[in-house]
Amino acid sequence: MMDKRMKEAIRYLGYGKNTADERTRIMIKNAFTEVEKVSGPKSICRVFAVEQSADEIIKIENMEITSRSLSRNLKGCTKAVLFGATLGSGVDRLIRRTSLTDMSRAVIQQACAAAFLEEYCDEKQLEIGRKMEEEGLYLRPRFSPGYGDFDIHYQEPIMRMLDCAKNIGLTITDSYMMTPTKSVTAVIGASPVKERCPVAGCEACSKTDCEYRR
Repeated sequence: MMDKRMKEAIRYLGYGKNTADERTRIMIKNAFTEVEKVSGPKSICRVFAVEQSADEIIKIENMEITSRSLSRNLKGCTKAVLFGATLGSGVDRLIRRTSLTDMSRAVIQQACAAAFLEEYCDEKQLEIGRKMEEEGLYLRPRFSPGYGDFDIHYQEPIMRMLDCAKNIGLTITDSYMMTPTKSVTAVIGASPVKERCPVAGCEACSKTDCEYRR
């Protein structure tokens, strides 16, 4: 039986509902070992009050966001957790080095790094969630710039508010590409009402009519 990270890597490789063959599964397993060996996962988060208006404008500190998708996700939230995470530059170097001699192996490393990052973010969100519950607040799924109509350019103010460059070594280019590339930023809503939102996000949930779905 395949574990969750193996299933995630296979999904990132684009197999859909098809099963990867034994050779591919062995390559995935080896790639996870290679990726973990060079990874240096780091994360940062800060909690802010969140205000929402009827015209889908969200205000978090001095950042003003216009997004129908994020507004729906944050409905009923009183706080917003800004979150940033990275696997570090070692993963980029590994994939770049591998791609020079074995592109198919590099593609598998890319998929495994994405799955490993997602797993790490899930773990950190669970930690954050436990602390927030002590204050009577419950987390919604992570919502990253690029989801729905939440524009990718919001990466920059989120990273600035978290001081990602100083705290976790994460920077951004003028075209909103993050360096190291295996990194993520997100907004996580916190509400006094407990919803049955899985930490893995909307993709892992069968409730397709949920009003918070991204």
